[in-house]
Amino acid sequence: MKAIYKITLLLTFSILTSCGGVPEEKTKSIGAENTFSVEEVLEMVARENDVTRTLYTKAIVGKGKKQGMKFDEDWRKDDVEAGPLPALFLRGVATSIRKSSVPLGLYLGSDFPVNAANKFEGKQAELFEHIKKDQKAQFFYDEDQKLHTAMFADLASAGACVTCHNDHPQTTKSDWKLGDVMGATTWQYPKDSLSYKETVAVLNSYAKGTVDIYMEYLDEINAFEKSEKPQIGDKWPAEGNYLPTAEVFLDSVKKLSSYETMKRLVVVK
Repeated sequence: MKAIYKITLLLTFSILTSCGGVPEEKTKSIGAENTFSVEEVLEMVARENDVTRTLYTKAIVGKGKKQGMKFDEDWRKDDVEAGPLPALFLRGVATSIRKSSVPLGLYLGSDFPVNAANKFEGKQAELFEHIKKDQKAQFFYDEDQKLHTAMFADLASAGACVTCHNDHPQTTKSDWKLGDVMGATTWQYPKDSLSYKETVAVLNSYAKGTVDIYMEYLDEINAFEKSEKPQIGDKWPAEGNYLPTAEVFLDSVKKLSSYETMKRLVVVK
């Protein structure tokens, strides 16, 4: 576990060297000089989230179901042998971030949520109407909470999302289709600009949250008594009854998202 957390905490710095390399002296210089607007930082972490959730939804949940793996909203209950659904995976990430020292807020909302508590209201409901039309991110300052807020479209990117929401007993909408804007991930931060160090901390808090919830899922599998346990290693469900380790999963996320994040982090202003 400690090794995995070490990988997570160094994730952003490994991004800087994974696409051609950045000299240590230059990295220190950039870090000392650069600041980022809160909008830029929230866009970066939202991008990481898009890649991570899409990978989990398609490669773990979607392919895993075809291998007989189960995913359930009550996956944490002792009598349920299953993994977290994509929305609950995100909630686990958000919980981990909330426990950290980084003042980053994350939650998922919709105008047709399964859980009524996640229904958008007020300003967010108004802005979500724009997101549904053009899928463009919306930024605003929440006067009540004194937080800079960003909303990003959450799409039905896999059949597993559509089927689960359409068939859920508490659903308020049963005709979702692939590509629909199902909701929006909402990110919040108290400052209007962040230093390089603060930006790295935001990205690492998200990466650590990913590892935390994925490790919790693997621990759940180890406790299975009735269900067949997938083999955990370097293979994925597309190859059979397998699941990647947390290191392998995180490495795949890094490979898919590192280039864009690197460009944003090392740009000299």
